[in-house]
Amino acid sequence: MSQKEKVILAYSGGLDTSIIIPWLKENYDYEVIAMAADVGQGEELAPLNEKAIKTGASKIYIEDLKEEFVTDFIFPTLKAGAVYEGKYLLGTSFARPLIAKRMVEIAEKEGAVAIAHGATGKGNDQVRFELTVKALAPHLKIIAPWRIWDIKSREDAIEYAQARNIPIPVTKKDNYSMDRNLWHLSHEGSDLEDPWNEPQYDKLLKLMVPPEKAPDKPTYVEIYFEKGIPKKVNGVEYGPVELIEVLNKIGGENGIGIVDIVENRLVGMKSRGVYETPGGTILYAAHRELELLCLDRDTLHYKDIVSQRFAELVYFGQWYTPLREAISAFVDVTQENVTGTVRLKLYKGNVMPAGAKSDYSLYNEELSTFGRDEVYNQKDAEGFINLFGLPMKVSALMKEKNKNK
Repeated sequence: MSQKEKVILAYSGGLDTSIIIPWLKENYDYEVIAMAADVGQGEELAPLNEKAIKTGASKIYIEDLKEEFVTDFIFPTLKAGAVYEGKYLLGTSFARPLIAKRMVEIAEKEGAVAIAHGATGKGNDQVRFELTVKALAPHLKIIAPWRIWDIKSREDAIEYAQARNIPIPVTKKDNYSMDRNLWHLSHEGSDLEDPWNEPQYDKLLKLMVPPEKAPDKPTYVEIYFEKGIPKKVNGVEYGPVELIEVLNKIGGENGIGIVDIVENRLVGMKSRGVYETPGGTILYAAHRELELLCLDRDTLHYKDIVSQRFAELVYFGQWYTPLREAISAFVDVTQENVTGTVRLKLYKGNVMPAGAKSDYSLYNEELSTFGRDEVYNQKDAEGFINLFGLPMKVSALMKEKNKNK
């Protein structure tokens, strides 16, 4: 008897991935190996072991990827200052390449011929999973059941599961489609599908309180960075994962990090989502303040241009590309002197700068003071303005010369 070919399935234990296991066996006669990634979603993953086996998987890998998630994906994106469409801090976007990378590693270890995932044909995640596989293991086959099976709705999926006695969660406590990891929690669907509807934050938020319910007194937080990477909070050094957990708690208590956005999906449609990113919002604000202190004008301004492109690459699932790697190399050079401490004031959803200091600061009080100084000759500005404005003057003289012709 010949040995069956193997497929690695990205497994969450939810309805979709639960029914994908028997579907793969019925339609491809594969041995199905499940892989569940712990990226800080705060859920108990241990029960998935028994559940996956009962559903038909031959084995399951439960992988703790939290530290790799922070050091190899979150911190490089933070250093780049990448924000998609000016609002979204990319919480789901950079988790998917990490999960797919680990799936590829397991596929190589197990000798699998295919990768499968439960992302739908309408979403961005299918692209992120599959581009990663193409970049790291182009020989692997990719199976996306939602694009090819006859199941078209949640009701169809439940009926499929019940017909095969598959234990699945047939009810949902929340009406929203949610994705959670260490960095954020996203909400889509239900009443959010109408952009005119104000989010019902009292029942929607999980990581934080609504801003109006935050304390009436501000909270101050100090963050120390070393070469663009956060190392300490309020003078205490933390590991990468713990640091974000600490800031999530502080930010959550102060209503920090709510983003309500109608974003442009890569597949062409607009979608509306609400994101909770308490610790991430604090880190982005602090990192920006330190860059304003430590980066020269030309580098800062050019980096802003690069940051937008970096955000697109992350959102589009193009993490493992030469361009993303090249931009990260550029970013790393810009961060050589981004070392110092930033103090922020948190108050009812707002993050306000309250001080910054660095041994690499380019701020020179003698140059910028409104008081008497001995280092800046104000008369020098006249020649500078004459030369800087010369093209404008020449253009104006030309127009004046020809306006009566």
